[in-house]
Amino acid sequence: MKVGLAQMSPVWLHKEATLEKVVRFVKQAGEHDCNLVVFGEAFVPGYPFWLSFTHGSAFESDIQKDLHAFYMQQAVQIEKGDLSELCQVAKENHIAIYLGVIERPADRGGHSLYCSLVYIDQQGLIQSVHRKLQPTYEERLAWSPGDGNGLQTHKLHGFTVGGLNCWENWMPLPRAALYGQGENVHVAVWPGSVRNTEDITRFIAKEARSYVISVSGLLNVDQIPSDLPHYDLVQSEAPAVMANGGSCVAGPNGQWILPPQPDKEDLFVADLELGKV
Repeated sequence: MKVGLAQMSPVWLHKEATLEKVVRFVKQAGEHDCNLVVFGEAFVPGYPFWLSFTHGSAFESDIQKDLHAFYMQQAVQIEKGDLSELCQVAKENHIAIYLGVIERPADRGGHSLYCSLVYIDQQGLIQSVHRKLQPTYEERLAWSPGDGNGLQTHKLHGFTVGGLNCWENWMPLPRAALYGQGENVHVAVWPGSVRNTEDITRFIAKEARSYVISVSGLLNVDQIPSDLPHYDLVQSEAPAVMANGGSCVAGPNGQWILPPQPDKEDLFVADLELGKV
């Protein structure tokens, strides 16, 4: 099976523009004959980095209310067809997709946001939406906790694939839930940092005796869009680099197939052999 790791920066907090970029990378992966392409955590429309450097927990803050409202407006609503074009592109290129989104589902009243990992199969059908079980640290200021319904695996090109969002890759029971379904390709998506991927990717591979694909995003301070509410504040307080990539692949023996790749926007391609599992 050939997999593509789409390490890229979003058009931060802009859903439609980011989805256009996702479509371009899916088509590129299709040109490389990939069977699967993976994008980072919360990629559409982006990770809420501002929470950690603009006093995200300040009570009754107009700044935080404005930013959160903007974030909700840009969130993905699957029921309204926000991913329909992407599904069509998956079908046309006969490629499966794991995509991290910020989901605003109608069946939760439309007022809660979830960090969701969406799996689209090679026929362009959404087969699972995994809502992050427990948002991590300041993420709890923006995202609601999910549930176990999305802990599902999928058959793909002879393999069994499953995935988790960021820190829940460190949680033993979600990992075990996927192992118990025969997972032998584990997808771990991250907002973007080598420090997140350099240890756990190989650790999970050794524990599960499976392939592990970690995919991260990129974001620099100069990529903050000028139409963001309170742009001057966010831009002035943000670190120069918020996400530096680190996408990588480990084999079932825990050895690198693709070591962590920092700072570069690119589609990385790796070949997986079922016999090694």
